[in-house]
Amino acid sequence: MPMVKVLVVDDSALVRRVLSEELARDPDIEVIGTAPDPYVARDKILKLAPDVLTLDIEMPRMDGLSFLRKLMKHKPMPVVVVSSLTPKGSEMAMDALSLGAVDVLCKPGEAYSIGDLSKELTARVKAAARARMTARSIDVPVKPMEALKATTLKIIAIGASTGGTEALREVLQRFPVNSPPTVVVQHMPEKFTKAFADRLNGICAIEVREAQDGDTLRPGLALIAPGNKHMMLQRSGAVYSVAVKDGPRVHHQRPAVDVLFKSVARVAGKNAVGAILTGMGADGADGLLEMKEAGAKTIAQDEKSCVVFGMPKEAIARGGVDSIMPLEQVAQGIMSKL
Repeated sequence: MPMVKVLVVDDSALVRRVLSEELARDPDIEVIGTAPDPYVARDKILKLAPDVLTLDIEMPRMDGLSFLRKLMKHKPMPVVVVSSLTPKGSEMAMDALSLGAVDVLCKPGEAYSIGDLSKELTARVKAAARARMTARSIDVPVKPMEALKATTLKIIAIGASTGGTEALREVLQRFPVNSPPTVVVQHMPEKFTKAFADRLNGICAIEVREAQDGDTLRPGLALIAPGNKHMMLQRSGAVYSVAVKDGPRVHHQRPAVDVLFKSVARVAGKNAVGAILTGMGADGADGLLEMKEAGAKTIAQDEKSCVVFGMPKEAIARGGVDSIMPLEQVAQGIMSKL
């Protein structure tokens, strides 16, 4: 992989220094500059041609969201948002993802150490460097599909990472109101997952919320695994619920798609449909194969529509995928396999 050139944009001199130092530890990354605000960043983008931006969203002179909107319209490029863990910061991070940022990370602070940041920052920046970027268009409202006929004991499980927030929006917005119970892992920091679930809940026909330990599943409900926790499917008689637990990271991730998918294979077997969407790495590939071997139907997003064709590629290579399809067909594909 060629050297990834990064421009760090943040109004805090301390944060600029910390991010630059942590990125510089990786031999495949070169920090070619820093900028304290979007105006300086604009000039350095034109002069230095970075591959990836890390972007704060609360800055003087011009806020990060306004800058991102202009950037994605005139010069689309991979952006990793580095945001605070406050509720306002989480909401603005969700806005940034909707505007075209490919990933979001927490700033170091009381709940998120520099050590935590170092483990994820370089991986997210490298993944972002592979992202396919296009100019943003105005979103067209998506009409949900017609209501399904009654389904019994069916479960939908979906896993995603880089680029997954917009991919999940595209899929879940198309689900009809009586869709089978749905469980989702999206790689995302703690607290951001609640803002993400709340955002989806406001635009989907189904109810979407962040999962809590012991939540019972029912038709028309999708649960998003909370950041920094694993989520597993469990069953008592005809009732599905989820367990939300601590545990070691899997593929450097918590929540991990593999943890969810393997629990679905054990508990739901042939009554499940699994889908793996855009993302870097191999998380979910082994779990999707276990689901298929247990009788579940499985889907992978195709390369052309992925922001990063990593996780689906690994799942396909390991033989765990029944069908490969573009993102706009995934929701219909899931429903057709129930």
